[in-house]
Amino acid sequence: MVHLNTPMYFFLLNLSLLDLGSISTTLPKSTVNSLWDSRNISYTGCAAQLFFFLFCATAEYSLLTIMSYDRYVAICNPLHYGTLLGSRACVHMAAAAWATGFLNALLHTANTFSLPLCKGNALGQFFCEIPQILKLSCSHSYLREAGLLVVSVFLVFLCFVFIVVSYVQIFRVVMRIPSEQGRPKAFSTCLPHLAVVSLFISTGSFAYLKPPSISSPSLDLVVSVLYSVVPPAVNPLIYSMRNQELKDALRKLMNSEKFVRRKRTWEC
Repeated sequence: MVHLNTPMYFFLLNLSLLDLGSISTTLPKSTVNSLWDSRNISYTGCAAQLFFFLFCATAEYSLLTIMSYDRYVAICNPLHYGTLLGSRACVHMAAAAWATGFLNALLHTANTFSLPLCKGNALGQFFCEIPQILKLSCSHSYLREAGLLVVSVFLVFLCFVFIVVSYVQIFRVVMRIPSEQGRPKAFSTCLPHLAVVSLFISTGSFAYLKPPSISSPSLDLVVSVLYSVVPPAVNPLIYSMRNQELKDALRKLMNSEKFVRRKRTWEC
């Protein structure tokens, strides 16, 4: 019998909700605009889109940092796993990730949309993005938001360092294992995770901190897709489809008697 009640699967549930929210914030509106040959979005809709995207992206990255700590404790300190990552501690950490996303999104959205916009109303992007909105501002107050962006990127970089250090310790422990059976499993999960996080950090930082002199519509579009669409789309493949326990649970659900009965009912 398969049990999916460990802290990792609790965090995976939260991660899947944030991935779904992140994709749903940007792609549906851009898809509708493409189908109807429209490029319009209301001022309120733009603010809402920016808020929810920042909320999901920040909370997701915080959660990925927590998940790296979960893997570190599980592999490097397994005897203390139940103590350090009990049910209450997991709930508190997940709540902290969601709260961090909410506060960061609220701060940046309120600060960005408090700026006077006098350089047109056209954004050179498929969704409302802070750098594109700042280009429309005619006030020197945009430097305040630019400073907040630098601080946010610095904090994100610190989280990235924490993730890298955690996985370095994990790799050191895995390499000491005499049997080679567990090594491919650890590397097949950890390395893709590091690759996706690195892609998110590098492209996101480039999008928000690049100088205007190297900006172009095509480059901005590619970079934005890489940090806003690719990570949420790839995360389920890394954490779910490659996980044998989840595959076994899904296979058991598909073969369950209740599911078979419902399938027969639908066919009838």
